[in-house]
Amino acid sequence: MRMRSAASRKNHLRGREDGYAKGWLDGWRLGICGGIDATVRQETFPPSRARILYVPQGFEAIDQGVIAALRSETSEVRVSPATEMRLQAEQFRPDAVLVMNGLHVFPPDHLEQIDAIRAMGIPAMIWFVDDPYVTDLTVKIAPHYDYVFTHERSCLPLYRSCGCMQVHHLPLASHPDYFKPMAVPPEYRTDICFIGMAFWNRVELFDAIAPFLQGKKVLIGGKLWERMTNYSLVSHFVNDGWIEVPETAKYYNGAKIVINLHRTTEAGKDNLNGINWQAESINPRTFEMAACASLQLTDVRQELPEYYAIGSEIAVFRDANDLVKQLEHYLSRDEERQWVAARGYRRTRRDHTFNNRIRRLLQSAGLV
Repeated sequence: MRMRSAASRKNHLRGREDGYAKGWLDGWRLGICGGIDATVRQETFPPSRARILYVPQGFEAIDQGVIAALRSETSEVRVSPATEMRLQAEQFRPDAVLVMNGLHVFPPDHLEQIDAIRAMGIPAMIWFVDDPYVTDLTVKIAPHYDYVFTHERSCLPLYRSCGCMQVHHLPLASHPDYFKPMAVPPEYRTDICFIGMAFWNRVELFDAIAPFLQGKKVLIGGKLWERMTNYSLVSHFVNDGWIEVPETAKYYNGAKIVINLHRTTEAGKDNLNGINWQAESINPRTFEMAACASLQLTDVRQELPEYYAIGSEIAVFRDANDLVKQLEHYLSRDEERQWVAARGYRRTRRDHTFNNRIRRLLQSAGLV
């Protein structure tokens, strides 16, 4: 009985020490982020006098971020479902229509409606945010618009070759109402988190690191992870199915490390990219993870160093072996991990807001 009592006391003390350390680190992270919020200042501009009709795609985090920015940066914004944009344009008579992506949920008469809106003398703008994975479709859509914006820098010459005269690179951003530092309950806390669809390059990566993940507290969220050869090793980690945006933000906040892996661009690998157009630009998750002040380990896209300082504001990996090394490194260095995350958060708050992006869009379209 004495031995069990001593062991029990030892476990109790260890639990208190672990709990104190976790609480201190979490408090430190939130305190630093609060200080960043108080000191980061963004340049402000008078709102544009433009009135904008916005047509959402259904990407909640992006749409709500854009709508909030439009309300801040323009005199008036109206949101219309894609099925009613012609009718709404006739009634509202905006200075321009902004369509998000123009894919997936848009009706068959989408382009007919856009042509009719332009015939009213109202400029039509589209912001592609799935490039280059669906270029089979977007090259047919783009010529119907006066202004084409794309988050993928490499696609600028592609749309110009289709006859589009006004083509602009406009990266995505993070919506601070959704993605922000917050305290979360224990059920959201993990060592390692990945949320996303199991595209084949992601399957290959997680098959390779599955043995390393054993014994760690891990969350893998999303669909199609049963594609993995080593699925039996990770099935107890998998939250199968779609994870809503507010839940995703909580999991990002609760993770010591969040992995970001861009999908491959090749035709036939879950893509509609028959021309095999390559990608240079970073995905929206890069900004969203950084906005939660979580340490992000991401693969490298050519554009990445223009947005975050590698090693200082964000961490990167080159392949599965390097990912394991980086995971081991940052899991064992709490303060280093959190300083990198805090600097990434500061950069996001300062430079990567939807207000910043919408101002650029309005300037490019001559609406300021």
